[in-house]
Amino acid sequence: MDKRKRKVILPTTSIINEDKSTLLMLYEDMLLGRYFEDMCAQMYYRGKMFGFVHLYNGQEAVSTGVIKALMTQDYVCSTYRDHVHALSKGVPPNLVMAELFGKETGCSRGRGGSMHIFSAAHNFLGGFAFIGEGIPVAIGSAFQSVYSKQLLKKDGLLSVTVCFFGDGTTNNGQFFECLNMAVLWKLPVIFVVENNQWAIGMAHHRSTSSPEIYKKAQAFGLPGVEVDGMDVLSVRSVTIEAIKRARQGQGPTLIEALTYRFRGHSLADPDELRSRQEKNAWLARDPIQKLRKYIFNNSFASKYELDNIDLKVKQIIDDSVNFALSSPEPRIEDLKLYLFAEDN
Repeated sequence: MDKRKRKVILPTTSIINEDKSTLLMLYEDMLLGRYFEDMCAQMYYRGKMFGFVHLYNGQEAVSTGVIKALMTQDYVCSTYRDHVHALSKGVPPNLVMAELFGKETGCSRGRGGSMHIFSAAHNFLGGFAFIGEGIPVAIGSAFQSVYSKQLLKKDGLLSVTVCFFGDGTTNNGQFFECLNMAVLWKLPVIFVVENNQWAIGMAHHRSTSSPEIYKKAQAFGLPGVEVDGMDVLSVRSVTIEAIKRARQGQGPTLIEALTYRFRGHSLADPDELRSRQEKNAWLARDPIQKLRKYIFNNSFASKYELDNIDLKVKQIIDDSVNFALSSPEPRIEDLKLYLFAEDN
């Protein structure tokens, strides 16, 4: 095997100078994602969650950097690794945790579980169990935004749709078909490839003839941007530019965020395929620690302030578990509810 193909060089991006409140908001959101997923692991191994649970540890800079740059009116399509995307979009931790517990109070009424987090109230269009499923949905979401503006003459700004997917998905047909449609119709959609280097147990460089995914945008005539997915400020910077293009009617952007998951593919994965050397190299790039260091070293906040945010987030997570534990199970007689629109 060619060892050179395993070396990932993270690009440098010019970042926007953010104020203290924004930096602390980003830090808190990333912590929320990390601590939520850590708690999910605990609850899964205690038998409180069932099925496949895919955690997001390590990739928080992508979710926070992208979604926290959006407006409330904007939409997000996720993958089966969807918990943290939902949290960043504003879905309350209580509702996400209850959904993972299969409780009636969950955001999908306990019917969706880990891979099908959904919240119409937050324009979170769902997690999808099969790779690539969310991309056509995102195209539809972006199309309705243009249709409402151009044909129905609705006031206001164009709503932007962000679609997340992994590196493995970019070898599937939906990816190429939807890039073509998005450019053809100048849809306000941002395609975000979370390239965590592994498609389950397949190393990225072994599964594609063109490992630099962002360059595939050239074939369809849209901008392709590569960014350090372990740096929330870099991700936020390229996202703000992509949102600006989309909202002004200039069409889609493809962002490839180079990142890494700190856990196995799912909680059922013993994670034996990746080398310890590789994992340690990426752990040293922890995006949360990087932002914390940036905030502290540039005197935006003291250690005391940052530690208080940690305590605040941990309490939120504890509260979400207590909420889920105390919530009722769905009733057997309601088994066929929510199958049709009139049930809602």
